[in-house]
Amino acid sequence: MSRVACVLVPHFAAAAAERVEPGLRERPLAIVTGAPPLTRVVEANSAARERGVAPGMTEAEARTRCPALASRLGTGELVEAGAQALLQACLGVSPRIEDAGPGLVHVEIDGLGRLIGHDRAIGDRLARLISKVGFPEARIGIADSRVASRVAARRATARVTVILPGADQASLAQASLEMLELPDDLRATLARWGLTTLGELTGLPRTGLAERLGPAGLRAHDLARGRDLEPFRPYVAPPFWEEALGVDWEIDTVPVLVVALERVVARLSARLATARLAADGLSLRLELASGGGDDRLVPLAYPLREPEPMLTLLRLSLEAHPPLAAVTRITLGASAVAARPAPRELWEPPGPPTRDLETVLARLVMLAGSQSIGSPVVSDSHRPDAFTLMPFVPPAGTALGALPPPVVRLALRRLRPPRPIEVEPDTTEGESQHPARIRLDGRGPLRVLTCAGPWRLSGEWWDAEPWARDEWDVELADGLVCRLARDGLRGVWYLDGVYD
Repeated sequence: MSRVACVLVPHFAAAAAERVEPGLRERPLAIVTGAPPLTRVVEANSAARERGVAPGMTEAEARTRCPALASRLGTGELVEAGAQALLQACLGVSPRIEDAGPGLVHVEIDGLGRLIGHDRAIGDRLARLISKVGFPEARIGIADSRVASRVAARRATARVTVILPGADQASLAQASLEMLELPDDLRATLARWGLTTLGELTGLPRTGLAERLGPAGLRAHDLARGRDLEPFRPYVAPPFWEEALGVDWEIDTVPVLVVALERVVARLSARLATARLAADGLSLRLELASGGGDDRLVPLAYPLREPEPMLTLLRLSLEAHPPLAAVTRITLGASAVAARPAPRELWEPPGPPTRDLETVLARLVMLAGSQSIGSPVVSDSHRPDAFTLMPFVPPAGTALGALPPPVVRLALRRLRPPRPIEVEPDTTEGESQHPARIRLDGRGPLRVLTCAGPWRLSGEWWDAEPWARDEWDVELADGLVCRLARDGLRGVWYLDGVYD
């Protein structure tokens, strides 16, 4: 016996707008269409419906009933982006899903019991992933058939409703006829007959229904019994994903544009994470107030799904080449690829997918410049942190049997840049000025228990930029072991590193 989960997001057009602006969830919201003053309500969230706002009325009438009403212009792109996000969240649970319309998805859950658990555990996971992409009010019904799971989701008062196996028809018996997608004329005919529930409809003889109502009557009878008449049409995710944001004002500075872009990147990243995919490349389209557009491609050296590095790359691109006019709309696209780790040697952590090294290096050079890519080599100098970059050469692989045994060593974690601190030196030690107490991160003064040093370094005294410093390894009263450095020319103390 098959098991199907139905994911339903009520008032989907309003939910799609709330996904873009989460602050609207706490307010009455209406989605309107048309030009003022002839705008009409096409959808409203639950808070607005409780105050008498309903689809079909004018915006003026809706505001009369609910003065605190917030309205947003309905766009097909907004609903489409929300529908794609909902579908891709469901793909994070099952590879077989069906797009049944905006805000409605059927998910086959056969065989997931061994991987996830019982039906309610599967429903809970679906609810968590759907909430991550911006739909916390989704309702999930689980049953043996799509029609029974759909009716369960529509009647649900909890996030997840589970119909026991074999109980579809019994669960449908008390449901209203309004729960089925029946033609208006057929629903009117059944109402004239005095039928109000699906159980009353199933009690009618099929022969009489066929004679009086024809195929439409038989189809309604089958649906009321929990029989799926249409074949399951699996959804195939598109290779390119998009998120968009329209603004009510013109953005004419890059910092403000980055703030608006951050919300778009976060939504796209959440969709990629729920579907276990990564972005192999980014495309950014900016619609300008001048009527033109700004299209740019941002190559990625490695597939990403984290929002921070993607936003950083987009910000660098915008700072290097700002838009020629104010921005009125943002559209961000990503080429989605599967992020599968490649096998490594035993005991080694899983590595990234195998990619062409030359392609990765070429992309890194394009992003950071040839002067910033290479292998660091220590310079022939005593100056701390002095190094140069040489062309990168990948290290040769090491056989598992030749791996040396692990050795536990004390490691110095250098702080770059070093952190300025306050040090009280011990003046009784002469000119060496041993550190006696320090103030670190607002704590202190902390007493120095033991110290080793100083190790004095200097160089380039013959040049225009000489340097000199003393280094100390100290143990503090709270147990921290760290390295201190004193600039010999300026007399300033730094926390140079911490021992782990």
